[in-house]
Amino acid sequence: MGKFIVIDGLDGSGKGTQTDILVEALRKEGKRVRTLSFPVYESDSSLFVRMYLDGKLGKNPSDTNAFVASMFFACDRYISYKTDWINDINDPDTYVVANRYTSANAVHQLSKLPFEEWNDFLKWLWDFEFSKIGLPVPDITLYLELPPALSLSLVRSRSAETGRKMDIHELDTAYMEKCYDAALFSCKELGWKQIKCYNGDKIRTIDDIANEILSEVSRL
Repeated sequence: MGKFIVIDGLDGSGKGTQTDILVEALRKEGKRVRTLSFPVYESDSSLFVRMYLDGKLGKNPSDTNAFVASMFFACDRYISYKTDWINDINDPDTYVVANRYTSANAVHQLSKLPFEEWNDFLKWLWDFEFSKIGLPVPDITLYLELPPALSLSLVRSRSAETGRKMDIHELDTAYMEKCYDAALFSCKELGWKQIKCYNGDKIRTIDDIANEILSEVSRL
């Protein structure tokens, strides 16, 4: 098995941009790299995810409980794994870099539960996705930490510029704040590497963040 790297963070934190920069850097070093991005919106595997995020199962994230929503996203990853990237992840010479993964369930679904249930949910999620389903475990998960106020500001700007519709997660400010708390908890409990993407009320430069990510990945 090669190296499996996951980049995650709240919406607007720059996951896609940093994934692209890391992949380019690894390829310049002569590495064979396979990129992934979840959910796989263009695939039938994400049907239930799309229904959920589009608000067809309820206008609020809490209308679909943490366990049901987790299954939607996990099934999308499982189908993608079995039909697409199973050979890449088993190739010892390949770096697989994913924009979001099981970490997204740990953040977005954990936040729907009372705090006293968080540890039990993380144990259930790990067992469900990695043991029961058999998805590969990442070598490192890099979490792009950005406070909700900054994250939501970037999401709204992106939506205004591109016309991209905001999903039910992005429309719920209180939910995003809970996700931030859940992310910090998950980083501590699951051993994710936090990449702080801001100084005070200012966002760090893209290159500055990218250099820290590459430094962490080089340790693999």
